[in-house]
Amino acid sequence: MPPRMKTILITGGTGFLGRHLVAQLRQAEPTARLRILCRGALPWDRAAPAADLELVRGNITAKEDVFRAAAGVSEIYHLAGVVSRNPHKKWLLYQTHVEGTRNICEAALKHGAGKVVVVSSSGTIAVSRDPAVHNENSGYKHERVGGWPYYLSKIFAEKLASGYFREHRLPVVVVNPSLLLGPGDDRRSSTRDVALFLERQIMAVPLGGLNFVDARDAAAGLILAMRLGKAGERYLLGGVNWSFAEFIHHLSEVSGVRAPRVRPSLQLSLVSAQLLRRTLPLVGKSFQLDDVSIKMSALFWYCDSTKARTELGFKTRDPIETLRDTVEDLRARSDEHGSAALDSEVYGSKGHRSENSQARATFAS
Repeated sequence: MPPRMKTILITGGTGFLGRHLVAQLRQAEPTARLRILCRGALPWDRAAPAADLELVRGNITAKEDVFRAAAGVSEIYHLAGVVSRNPHKKWLLYQTHVEGTRNICEAALKHGAGKVVVVSSSGTIAVSRDPAVHNENSGYKHERVGGWPYYLSKIFAEKLASGYFREHRLPVVVVNPSLLLGPGDDRRSSTRDVALFLERQIMAVPLGGLNFVDARDAAAGLILAMRLGKAGERYLLGGVNWSFAEFIHHLSEVSGVRAPRVRPSLQLSLVSAQLLRRTLPLVGKSFQLDDVSIKMSALFWYCDSTKARTELGFKTRDPIETLRDTVEDLRARSDEHGSAALDSEVYGSKGHRSENSQARATFAS
């Protein structure tokens, strides 16, 4: 009797990171069947049907859909999420990230999945007002990101996943990628700010700093986390730490777009943005940079991926290569997509019971 084919469930497989993960899994696991839970058609359907891909239509927030998708799987990669900086979408963010993660963990327990990799964000722990570099031992930054539902919902989702390991010994590994750049972000969910720079919407140099990682390298890191990651642990998947001045300088060199030189205070940036939103429409233009993005850019999002490099063998490519590929890809798509959207809902990336009521109350208020 031939051995049973391994089945791997992927949520968020049609998103920016998810599509890179699927492509790499098809190479790394040639005998496995990849089952993808998503709400619409697979992007691969537009080419040729793939025998190793199985589409399960459903929503990560619907428990019955998730349980059906998880039946008989050996491994689960949970990437599904909403990418949004819109504070009015906090309930959608809670439902998708927190309740979606709960559904995945419950389904994994019910069906006996061998391992679950839950994708979160480096922004849950790696953010501060000063240029400190954070690692996996850094605490959650409620005081910094608590007003932004995206990161707050990711914090609650992480706590919930960790609780399933502590209480039920569910083999869960949490990975925390930093800002994802690189080719393939057809919805501009993660590369939006680069697109705004190319459209000359970034008119000042922010005072903070960022860490970014190539989505292709992050996808490889997820596979390493599944193979080598320790249950109950989390791993930061980051690349280079650059001030925004450094980032914009390199982006300008790669793209040929002149970099801004002024470095206003946060308050002046916010006031200027309000003025531009009122005046630019008078001359047929628009200003697309939102206040949340401006406030975020005044912080430092630095992280240290030594743990992932040491324990998983995680590697990253030259950041200039990533910037160049990002710019080239965005320009190639510009005719099709037009201006970068301010808010992109993407089901492409995501408590303990004692913390669940707190989470619900926070997002319902």
